[in-house]
Amino acid sequence: MKAALPLHGHGAAEQRFLTARESGRLHHGWIIEGPSGIGKARLVQRLAALVLGAASPEAPADDPVMSKVLSGAHPDLKWIERELGDREQLRQTITVDQIRSLNDFFSLKPALGGWRVGVVDALDETNLAGQNALLKTLEEPPDRSLLFLINHGATPTLATIRSRCQTLRLFPLGRPDTEAVLAAEGAGDTALADLARGRPGYALGLRDSGGLDAYKAAGDLLDDLPRLSSERVSSGLLSASRDSGALAAFGDVLLDWVAQRALVQPAWSSVWFELHATRAEATALALTPLQTAAKLISILQTASKSLVSAE
Repeated sequence: MKAALPLHGHGAAEQRFLTARESGRLHHGWIIEGPSGIGKARLVQRLAALVLGAASPEAPADDPVMSKVLSGAHPDLKWIERELGDREQLRQTITVDQIRSLNDFFSLKPALGGWRVGVVDALDETNLAGQNALLKTLEEPPDRSLLFLINHGATPTLATIRSRCQTLRLFPLGRPDTEAVLAAEGAGDTALADLARGRPGYALGLRDSGGLDAYKAAGDLLDDLPRLSSERVSSGLLSASRDSGALAAFGDVLLDWVAQRALVQPAWSSVWFELHATRAEATALALTPLQTAAKLISILQTASKSLVSAE
């Protein structure tokens, strides 16, 4: 029997949830937390299918419940994620109206007589009003209801939300698990596994979007330090501003580079925090990828004038 949703590297986290379920005292709210691209949504799909009646988390695609979960057709599962806006572009955040629709979903009785399961993907992509609206369900959970909050850790979580949830912390995968995930997706080359750094979903996103170009442009930009040529800056801005995925790849390279230097030159630590804060604030300020990339480059350029030459 082939699992419809095979899981790699997160067996301990899954077992913790299963143990809580078997105890008969399953908490109503769960934060599934860890870096993007490591399989958090996959774990949530498996657990949601199980709670809704699948034979097991390893159920095959022809399991009646698993089939409905995979197709998005299960009436007792509501998955909330960013939607397209008026101009057919992905919104910066999950809106308060989407969260209110989730609250309305939980106010109804289960269509199939079992549980109702809601998923917010992701909590740190939900605006502040939406996060506050989540408290309605977390504070007064209906019977036989379960809420999963996927969280990438890009922005702080409201203490009022965290205190009302159990947290499953997931970590980047080891090299064998990373290669297994990539191979299953037809992406078994060594270079992509190197770029993944334990985040196969991240690597697949780079492969399928402009992320690889942004990744390379960021590396070229860093090779230019302490001088940043206008040509490299322009190339970096162009590549990073294509979409949110390209911007994420571009920012990751800059942050990793700065983090490595902070290990030997502590002054770089403040630069890392400034870059990280800028990325975190970009969503709240509704900055475009181009504006965010420009701010990241400006921070790095200012720091490099003194810190790179001092190394």
